Amino acid sequence: MLHGTSRTAKIAGVAALAGLMMTVAIVAAVQPDEPAPAPPLVLPADEGQARLARELDRCASLTMPDSGCEAAWAANRRRFFRQDESAPATERGGDMAPDGGVRP
Repeated sequence: MLHGTSRTAKIAGVAALAGLMMTVAIVAAVQPDEPAPAPPLVLPADEGQARLARELDRCASLTMPDSGCEAAWAANRRRFFRQDESAPATERGGDMAPDGGVRP
């Protein structure tokens, strides 16, 4: 009666599975129960964020480049990555040249 795997291999497999289950049970019993962390506080959106959301919704349907949309996406990236507003004007796309002078 050969069925592909030997009786010894089946016993070894069941023993390995039982050992793994015992290990998981012991680790679960030994670790202290810690309460789940509180979810982050969701603050109500102010008017600026609501305006930004409306602009991003408008921009999602456009197929042509729009400078207003590019500015809205840049503001959304700054907000997402929590970059402060003290970034240099050249990174924000301002009218200042890298040396501090006004562009012609």
